[in-house]
Amino acid sequence: MLGTPEIMLIALAVLLLIFGPNQLPKLGSAIGKTMKNVREGMESDSDDEESDGEEEDADAAPAK
Repeated sequence: MLGTPEIMLIALAVLLLIFGPNQLPKLGSAIGKTMKNVREGMESDSDDEESDGEEEDADAAPAK
């Protein structure tokens, strides 16, 4: 049975055959930037939800 290191090695070999050694750094960089943007988007969505709740509380306070 194949373990995680063996599967990663096979995947790297397949990527090397498909894209070639010159394209792998560009591919890795693009994947890294995409993951960073997704994380930032998820964090900003949770920040927006928290700030929306605070704004509702602020709007309700002057109504007293």
